[in-house]
Order: sequence, then structure tokens, then C-alpha cells
Amino acid sequence: MIQLTRTNSNNQGFIDLVALLDAYLAVKDGEDHAFYAQYNKLDSIKQVVIASNNNEIAACGAIKAMDKDRVEVKRMFTKVDQRGKGIASQVLKELEAWARELAYKKCVLETGKRQVEAIQLYLKNGYQIIPNYGQYVGVEDSVCFEKNLV
Repeated sequence: MIQLTRTNSNNQGFIDLVALLDAYLAVKDGEDHAFYAQYNKLDSIKQVVIASNNNEIAACGAIKAMDKDRVEVKRMFTKVDQRGKGIASQVLKELEAWARELAYKKCVLETGKRQVEAIQLYLKNGYQIIPNYGQYVGVEDSVCFEKNLV
């Protein structure tokens, strides 16, 4: 049974999952990893969702305010042995619900072109590809997405 918990970036389960995510991305992103890592610091993340499957921490995601209307989805990760069970979609939907409760109108996010599974996840959940924003403008290996929440 999947259980979703709202927490913050001080949660040890989240910290542990992010360590696994960073190790995974260091391999996937190769020499580009340092560029992306600078935008993924945990100290500015206040809203985190942790998913547990049968009391085992399985996945996480977070939202971070961009401006008064938009939050950025950050640090989405599912443990390898927990993939293919729909857990990431549940985490994403909970983050979207939380963003709505906080009166945000849109979720945006960036992922790498090499993150094929992530791209499929976002498309499946109603995200649309948009021009790269902010620090990702002109970055060839980035794909940016947006979803209206209203």
C-alpha cells in the first residue's frame, strides 16, 4: 500500500533518496552533472512529498516557489526496485494538489533529454513541453515542462 507524507527537506528519508538521485544523475548526466547540481540545493525546498510502499521509502518529489503564480517541481525520484508501480505519478499528483492549496496556478519543471522515463512520466501526467526557462535557456540537454493547475 502506498502512503504519501508531506514533509520538508530536513526529512532524513528525503535526504537519503536525494543522495540516490544525485548518484543516478551523476552517471546519466556525465560531465553536465555539476551544472545541474548547482540548481538542486535542498535548503530552499520547503514542500516535500515522500512515498512509502509497504512501509519502505520508495519515492520523493518537491515543489519550490518560482514566483507568485508558479512552483517548480524538483527532486523527483523513485528507487529502481519501486519503478513501474505508478508511485511517481502519485507523488506528482500530491505535489500538484499541495501547489493548488498554496494558490499556485502552474507547475513547471526541467529534466534532461537523457531522462527518458521522466519525460514519459510528465507527458503522461498532462505536462506540456515549453521553451526552456531561467538558467536552462540555451541548454541543449534540457527539456522544460509546464502544467496549468486551474
